[in-house]
Amino acid sequence: MTDTPPDSSRLVARALDALRHGWAIRLKPDHAPDEGDDGALDLLPAETGYAQPGLYAARMLISAARAATLKLGNSREYDPAAPVMIRAAEPFSLNAARELADPARDLDSPLRGPFRADPLPDADVARTAMELARLAGILPAFLIATGSDVAVTVTPADLAAFRDPTALSIQTRARLPVAAAEDAEIVAFRARDDLREHVALIIGTQDHDRVPLVRLHSECLTGDILGSLKCDCGPQLDAALHAMADEAAQGGWGVLLYLRQEGRGIGLINKLRAYQLQDQGFDTVDANERLGLPNESRDFPVAARMLDLLAVPAIRLMTNNPAKVEALRAVGVDVIERVPHQLPSNPHNHRYLETKRDRSGHLLG
Repeated sequence: MTDTPPDSSRLVARALDALRHGWAIRLKPDHAPDEGDDGALDLLPAETGYAQPGLYAARMLISAARAATLKLGNSREYDPAAPVMIRAAEPFSLNAARELADPARDLDSPLRGPFRADPLPDADVARTAMELARLAGILPAFLIATGSDVAVTVTPADLAAFRDPTALSIQTRARLPVAAAEDAEIVAFRARDDLREHVALIIGTQDHDRVPLVRLHSECLTGDILGSLKCDCGPQLDAALHAMADEAAQGGWGVLLYLRQEGRGIGLINKLRAYQLQDQGFDTVDANERLGLPNESRDFPVAARMLDLLAVPAIRLMTNNPAKVEALRAVGVDVIERVPHQLPSNPHNHRYLETKRDRSGHLLG
C-alpha cells in the first residue's frame, strides 16, 4: 500500500503546525520544478525556532512594516509593500533574529545593523511566508536557514487552497438559549484542515421575506470573556444580541457571525504584544506595524460563505465601519443597510476608539 500525497490544504495545515513548533518549512514558487531550488526558501521561524547542529543563516526575511520600523526602507529600491530580505556582516543567530523580530526588545537594543537588503528571489513566496506566520500566530520573521531539517514544502497555490472559503461547511446545529434571547439556535462551521471553528447564532425565526439584522463579531477573548475595558468588543457583542432579540420580538430575526479571528486576524498572543506596545504610547495601528503585522487581516470571504450556507442572501449590517460594508460587498454579500452600532467609551478605550475613527475610518461621534 502506497501513501497518497497530501493535498494542498493539508500541506498548509502541516506547515502551520511546524511553525508553531519551531520547525523549518520550505516555500517554493508555484512554477518551480519538482527538483531544484529555483526561488525556494528554507524558513526557520525566528520566534519559535530552535538551534540545530549545522544551522547557518546569512539572511533573514521580515515584513515590510517591520522593516520600516527598523529604518530599513532607504536600503531598498523595490516594492515598499513587499517583505524584505536582509543580511548583516555576520550570520544571524537565533537570539539576534528574535531581537530583530520582537518590538518589545527595541528599547533594549535601539541600534541595529548595519543591514543590507537583498533582492527577493520570489515576491509571492515572501508574501506567503508572512501570511503563514500570521495564520500560525507568530511574529513575521524568518531565518533563511541552510542545514535545517525541513518539515514540509508548500507553495503560494497551496495557501490559496487552504484559504478557499468553499471548504467551510456546517457541522452541526443546536438550540441555545442565551441571556438576550431564550429562543436561539447555534450553528457550527468547520473546514477540514483549519482548526478554527466559526459559529453563527440565529435569533428569532428565519424568514426569507425579511432581511435579517447581522453582526460580524471577531473573537475577542479579553473583551468578550474577561470584560476588558481596553476595547469595546464585549459591550458591542452584548448590545448586538439584545438588538437582535428586539428585532425578533417585532417579527424579524438576526444573525450573529462569531468569527475565530482574534485580534482582527493576528492571533491572541500578538494582540497582547500590541497591548504591551500601546502601554508604551503607540496607538493600535502603530503597535501592529511595529510587530510587522497588518492592522486589518480578517477573512471576510469566510463570513460570506457562512451567510451563503445559512441561505441568507441579503443583510442589514450592524457596524460603524464603512470598510467592512465594502469588504463584504466585494465578496458578494448584498448589504442593503448599514445599521450604526456605537456605544459609550470609557477612560481605558477612549484612545482606541479615537484611533478607529481617525485612522481606520469608523463613523464615530
